[in-house]
Amino acid sequence: MTETSARDRIVRVAAALLAEGGRDAVTTRAVSRAAGVQAPTIYRQFGDMRGLLDAAASYGFAAYLHAQAAQEPAEDPVDDLRRGWDMHVGFGVANPAFHTLMYGDPRPGVRSTAARVAADIFRQLVVRVAEAGRLRVGVDRAAEMVHAASCGVTLTLIQGGDPDLSPATREALVAAVCADSAAARAIRPPDRPVRHAVALRAALPEVAAAFSAAERTLLAEWLDRLAGAARPPTA
Repeated sequence: MTETSARDRIVRVAAALLAEGGRDAVTTRAVSRAAGVQAPTIYRQFGDMRGLLDAAASYGFAAYLHAQAAQEPAEDPVDDLRRGWDMHVGFGVANPAFHTLMYGDPRPGVRSTAARVAADIFRQLVVRVAEAGRLRVGVDRAAEMVHAASCGVTLTLIQGGDPDLSPATREALVAAVCADSAAARAIRPPDRPVRHAVALRAALPEVAAAFSAAERTLLAEWLDRLAGAARPPTA
């Protein structure tokens, strides 16, 4: 058995044990026996059990994403953001052991691999909204808001919270960071300059060749300043 195949087998076994019995089921002895490897192989590959658990959570999340990959992007990027929220919450509720590994044991300055992947997915979805001129705040702020809120809602639902909490919170976040279609078509909505600045900032890498390095830096600073001046609307 090669090192690569051993690693893959260990991860798959750990993910299966995690799904079936939760975190406590993923022990060195159980993984060694099911994967057909010696304990030192596990520690050589992953450093410690925390490393193995992180890899198992990432594997489970990646498998879920692969199953969802066949869906075509929605015509409306805000609908895709909604779908991303539902996908993230749905994964966590269906796989609480994986989700709590990703988010339930926070360490300062450390984010699990699977959590970074989830954050990147939200950011990509938010960038699409920005490119359509529909984002009220900067991309980074919007992505962090959506990611953080979806994590909190999921943990609440895992603990037995009201299922209606997810769509209600999702729509509150969408209203806070996105302009609806009617507002996007309006002649001069109050946040129109900010939304255009956010859209241009998101598209800046595509036109970077038209500017010098100094010009790109200055333009990015101006656009970030304008986007950063916006705050989500309050009730």
